[in-house]
Amino acid sequence: MAENFTYDIIGEPTVISQGSAGWNLELNKISWNKRPAKYDLRSWSGDHQKMGKGVTLSTEELLKLRDVLNSIEIS
Repeated sequence: MAENFTYDIIGEPTVISQGSAGWNLELNKISWNKRPAKYDLRSWSGDHQKMGKGVTLSTEELLKLRDVLNSIEIS
């Protein structure tokens, strides 16, 4: 059974890609359950009422991910 939770998107969403069904993959800064905001990568419906599974990262984790991505060759 799903728990009730709250979320507040801080600032404007950064759309990474747009799906054909009106959902967007977005990087957002989100406060979950009134906790300090973290970075969050997941798909959202156009009205932000529905969300897909995603990953939430602290600032330190996002910076480490950036460094890792900058250090590898992506082909």
